[in-house]
Amino acid sequence: MSQKPTYEELEQKIKKLQQADSQLIQAQKMEALGTLAGGIAHDFNNILTGIFGYAQLAEIHINQPEKAKRYIALLVKSGKTAAALVRQILAFSRQSEVKPHPLSIYPILKETLKLIISSIPSNIKIKEDISSKAMIMADPTQVHQVIMNLCTNAYHAMDDTGGLLTVRLHDTVISRQQSFPDLNILTGHYIKLEVIDTGHGIDQKNMETIFDPYFTTKGPGKGTGLGLAVVDGIVKKQNGFIKSYSKVGHGSKFQIFWPILK
Repeated sequence: MSQKPTYEELEQKIKKLQQADSQLIQAQKMEALGTLAGGIAHDFNNILTGIFGYAQLAEIHINQPEKAKRYIALLVKSGKTAAALVRQILAFSRQSEVKPHPLSIYPILKETLKLIISSIPSNIKIKEDISSKAMIMADPTQVHQVIMNLCTNAYHAMDDTGGLLTVRLHDTVISRQQSFPDLNILTGHYIKLEVIDTGHGIDQKNMETIFDPYFTTKGPGKGTGLGLAVVDGIVKKQNGFIKSYSKVGHGSKFQIFWPILK
C-alpha cells in the first residue's frame, strides 16, 4: 500500500508545476514574437521589392524626365506604405488596436497592382477584372498586406514557367441557398477579391495547412511561411473569410470575402 505524500511533498510538486507552466508561457511568448518578426520581415520584403524595382526603372529612364518622374512617384508611394506598416507595428507594440474605418478596396488594389507589375518577371501576365467600389470596414495598410501577399504567392508559383495572374474584384451576395458547410458565414452582401494563378498548384494534403504559421512549399530563402497566416489573421479581424482552391499542375485560386457596409 503506497504512502500518502506529505504536505511538503505536495507543495514541492505544486511549485514544480507552476515553474513548468511559467516556462511554457514564456516559450509561447517567444514563439509569438518570432511569428510577429517573421511576418514583419515578409511584408517589408514585399514592399522593398517594389521600391527597388521603381528605383531601377527610374534610373533606366533618367534621360526621360516624364517616365522617371512617374516611377519616382510610385517609389514614394511604396515608401509611404512602408511607413504605414511601421505605424501598425508600433501600434501593436503599444498593445493598441488598429482602428478600421470605411474604405473602398478599389484604389488600394489598383495601386498595389502597379507595384506588383513593376516587380514580376516578364513571362507573367496580369489580367485585371476590377469593378467593385463598395465600402468595407478595414485598415488600408492591412488590406494592402492581404493583396500583396496573395499576389506575391501567386507569381512565385509561376516563376519558373511563367503564366497568367488574374485579379478580380466584384460584389456578390451570399444567400441561404449558397452554403459554405465548412465555415460559419452570415448571409448578405460581400466584396469578393479573387487572385488566380496558373502555376504549379498545391496538393490536397498541403491545402489543409497552408494557413498555418511557418508552413511553406517554397524553397529555402524564398518564403517565411507567414504570408497566408498573416492574410488569414487580417481577414478574420475584418469579419471576412477566405476560400482556397488548388490542383497540382493547374494553379490556385484564393477568394477573400469582406462584408459590404450598409
